Amino acid sequence: MTIRLISAALVAGFLAACVASGLQFALTSPLILEAEKYENHAGLTAPEPGPASLIVLAHAEHGAGHAPAGTAPDAGASEWQPAPGLPRLAFTALATLVSGVGYALVLGAVLLATGRTITRGEALRFAIGGFLAASLAPAVGLPPELPGMGGEALELRQAWWVATALATAAGLYLIAIRGGAVAAAAGLALIVAPHAWGAPHVAESGALPAAVAAQFAARSLAVAFVFWTVLGLSFGWAWDAVARERTGRGRVAA
Repeated sequence: MTIRLISAALVAGFLAACVASGLQFALTSPLILEAEKYENHAGLTAPEPGPASLIVLAHAEHGAGHAPAGTAPDAGASEWQPAPGLPRLAFTALATLVSGVGYALVLGAVLLATGRTITRGEALRFAIGGFLAASLAPAVGLPPELPGMGGEALELRQAWWVATALATAAGLYLIAIRGGAVAAAAGLALIVAPHAWGAPHVAESGALPAAVAAQFAARSLAVAFVFWTVLGLSFGWAWDAVARERTGRGRVAA
């Protein structure tokens, strides 16, 4: 069972990462490039309109690692970052792949722990729940950020994101699986609690147009939805494929 779970997770994570990386390259990377131009020119001069850079870069979708707009990076900072161009794209794709496999393992473990029969439809339903818990619910309070968008300390935002994802996942479990009025009420309370508490404040950049930030958030959520959809369908398919392959090998050996 463990080998089957790991095999299905590797296949699903790889396929979902390939699709998501392609969408990020086409949809969100150009917006990140545009935001970096505003960030680099903040407090100096407005960026001149012109064609997009010939080198298309990939970047983490939450803008981590960037100095706030209008500030210069610390000359003594030793934080390593991949070089622009192909290395940056490759490391972003690698991070997406690692995330995909990790999420697929969690998806499979949850399906097994809840005693569900793993099919493509069931895996897809749980994957949509993963999108709601890990992407949509946290984005209500902390939308995906572009370079130059300042806010509270990264640790506070990460803690709120983790708490919101876990609370939403637990709430969905109580509502969709446990059932009953009491469980549904408790689940709804868990889903609402992080937002009632409030997310760490994120200040909007004075240079970055609000339309660009809104477009980036919408595209990021769309990419995340496709990622989770492909992950669920691929996991269900791979789970059956691994079983068929092992059954075929057993018959040949017999």
